[in-house]
Amino acid sequence: PMATGGNGCSCVNRAVPYLEAPPDPLNFYRDWIAPNKPCIIRNAFSHWPALSRWTPEYLREKVGSKVISVAVTPNGYADAVNGDRFVMPEERRMSFSSVLDILQGKVQQRGVFYVQKQCSNLLDELPELTDDVETHVSWMSAALGKLPDAVNFWLGEASAVTSMHKDHYENLYCVISGEKNFILLPPTDRPFIPYGVYQPAVYRQRGDGEFEIVDQSDAEKVPWIPLDPLDPDLERYPGYRAARPLRCSVKAGEMLYLPALWFHHVTQSHGAIAVNFWYDMEYDIKYNYYQLLETLSEVTGGST
Repeated sequence: PMATGGNGCSCVNRAVPYLEAPPDPLNFYRDWIAPNKPCIIRNAFSHWPALSRWTPEYLREKVGSKVISVAVTPNGYADAVNGDRFVMPEERRMSFSSVLDILQGKVQQRGVFYVQKQCSNLLDELPELTDDVETHVSWMSAALGKLPDAVNFWLGEASAVTSMHKDHYENLYCVISGEKNFILLPPTDRPFIPYGVYQPAVYRQRGDGEFEIVDQSDAEKVPWIPLDPLDPDLERYPGYRAARPLRCSVKAGEMLYLPALWFHHVTQSHGAIAVNFWYDMEYDIKYNYYQLLETLSEVTGGST
């Protein structure tokens, strides 16, 4: 049996549990979605051709000439706090094969490259690949009574990091090759997670290859989490000691159910490929409770 504990709440397991088969929609809703608990589901997309097909050679042949959006940063940190700025990646339009050239080490480039554009880029930019996957997860669509808002394709270097944040989506994250490492924190840990408000900026690579940070002068300030859960500065953010991060590794052929509003930080093996489905969350009483917790955390200063 899984040990429970943490911040006096038996509602969060100390490890992310596994399901060995795709669930029945009603049971999945009762056991995982309604209680807002993550799990890893095995054998949920073993029938997808992508699992065997998506080699670099196949992707080159199928979509090599397609021009896609790629996030480029000097250090792998896209959408993250850097000093007193919230810095977003340079969005570069590149052919898929030129991204593979960089990932496979055939071409040397300064910077870290990550295909991570989240506005349903699989369906919009790479429709040729949709036959290799499904455009929705039938039991999840049945459980929620809706289709996903977005289906996203992810491909990146080992140094590409997704900084800690939360989304208002129920997320099914499917790893096709390699593995993804998640650090997860429940919404109830919000009081222990520091937020700041930052001037937004973007990276821009100059002609000499160096990256500069360019402020977006007309943009509103962005609330973001300055803490790095891989190396938390507990002197600066002592409140984070009370947080109870869960770590899990999602391997090829496994699907993580990441519930709405859970905080997550993501790293990956080099060249890992994933597809995820974002289903809009229900803005119900639980959401209202969360907003209240958010407001109270800001009023008390959280852990800053």
